[in-house]
This record gives sequence, structure tokens and C-alpha cells, in this order.
Amino acid sequence: MQIDFGKLKKRIPDLIVVHRQLMVLLWKMGLGKLINSWPALFGSTLVISQPAGGSGSALLTPLHYFSQGEWLYCTTFFEKKTDWALNVIANPQVEIWLPDGWYAGRAHNEEEGRERAAMLSKLLAGSGAVAQYLCGIHPRGVEEEKLREATADLRLLRVSRQSPRTGADGPGSLAWLWPLLFMLCLLRRRRR
Repeated sequence: MQIDFGKLKKRIPDLIVVHRQLMVLLWKMGLGKLINSWPALFGSTLVISQPAGGSGSALLTPLHYFSQGEWLYCTTFFEKKTDWALNVIANPQVEIWLPDGWYAGRAHNEEEGRERAAMLSKLLAGSGAVAQYLCGIHPRGVEEEKLREATADLRLLRVSRQSPRTGADGPGSLAWLWPLLFMLCLLRRRRR
């Protein structure tokens, strides 16, 4: 069986959308800690929730991140020139879903400077093997100029946590499905 890489490349945008939706669903089902349990392979992931425009539902975007001091630095390596970052620039008040909780925060776009290159290098180093493989960028040992060229299209956000959040629309909002799925499995097993 031969793989047609031309067709596969055309499908990548569709796969990115499915990946984003799957990650958000897993976070909503309460599996945020599980998603982040193997950072060497998959990296560390958070979800940024932005207020809805007129649609009524928040825009949820999973991003790779790392923390340094009070700041969270985050980006996505799979999508270049994304609208979510422009939305954050227009309205910097966001909510952040992290493995240790749910927070209100404020985001800042890091467009240029030495700090941007250093933070993207750290983000790439901690993004796991999958992101590095898909991006074709391996930050350890790469020259700073080559790293800047390779990451020129990436958006880098610096986010500060402001206050803890609670409520029904955050991470784990679909965790009620687990007991239901468990009961359905038990009923199905009894019928056999």
C-alpha cells in the first residue's frame, strides 16, 4: 500500500480542525490532566476561551504552552496565521483551562524581540516530539536566526492569570457523561 502524500497534505487543514475539536472535547470531559500526562511526546496543552461575538458560545482554542514565573507562553504549531490570535489581540480578556485549574486571564501578543525567539525556542523544546516532527523544527542546537525564520508566522501569546474561575461552562463540563457511559457498558454487558 502506497501513501499519496499529495492528498495527505491537502487533508491537513481538515485534520487540524478535527484535532482542535477533539482536544476541546477531551478537556470538557475532564481529561485535561490526562492530555498533559506525557509532555515528552505530546507537549503541554491548555485551552484558551475567548468571549463569543454574536454567536452565543465561546471560541475555544487548544494551544501548546509553558510557564515561566507568573507568565504562560502559548502558541499552536499546526496553524500559521490564525484568527484566534487576532481575536485575543482585539479582546485580551480570556479564560485559561490548565491542568491545575480554570482562570480568568489577560493575553498579550508578543510580535518581536529577543524574548520572543527565546520563548518560542522553549515552547518548541517542550512541545513534545509530535509537534517538533510535524513542524520540522528541532530547537535544540538550531541557530537563533534559523529559528526566527522558521517561526516567523507563529503567533506567541503571553498570558497572565488574574483570578480563579468556577462554573458550569469550563473544563469538565461534560464529565457527567462518564457515569452514563459506564452504565450503558454495564447494561450492554448484562444483555450478553
